[in-house]
Amino acid sequence: MSETSIDSFSGILRGRAFVLGDDVNTDLNCSGKYLPGKDEAFIAAQAFEALEPGFAARFQAVVAPSFGRQFFRNAINNGLPALECDTAGIHDGDTLVIDLNAHLVQVEGKGAARPLRALPEAIRAILREGGLIPFLRKYPQWEVTP
Repeated sequence: MSETSIDSFSGILRGRAFVLGDDVNTDLNCSGKYLPGKDEAFIAAQAFEALEPGFAARFQAVVAPSFGRQFFRNAINNGLPALECDTAGIHDGDTLVIDLNAHLVQVEGKGAARPLRALPEAIRAILREGGLIPFLRKYPQWEVTP
C-alpha cells in the first residue's frame, strides 16, 4: 500500500494498492548486492526495486495473505506495518482503508472488506514509535502505558 496517510497511527491507514504478486522473497525485497559499504537509507531506498523501480519511496504498509516470520519481524522492527489478510479482489490502484482497531481492510468504492489479523498491542506500540529502536529509546524497560 502506498501514498498512505496515517492519522497519528490511530489505527487508520489509507492509500493506493500496488500488487506485487505471490512469493515475494527477501532477495526481491532488498538484494544483498546493495549491502556492502552502503548506509541504511540507501539500502531502504532499494526495496522491491526488482519488482517495481522506485517502489520504496511510495509505500507505508505491506498487506499480504501471509509473511515469513523473518520478514514480518524485520518490517515491524523498521516501523513498517506488515498486515495479514485475504488479498483476493484487491487490484493495482485500488484505494485501501485499513482500520487496525476494527481489524478490517476495505477496498474503497467497491464495498469489499476483508478481516485483518489483529496485531498484538506490543507490536502496535513499536509501530507507533516508528520501529524497535525508537521504541526502545523511549521505553528502555518495555513499559508502555496506554
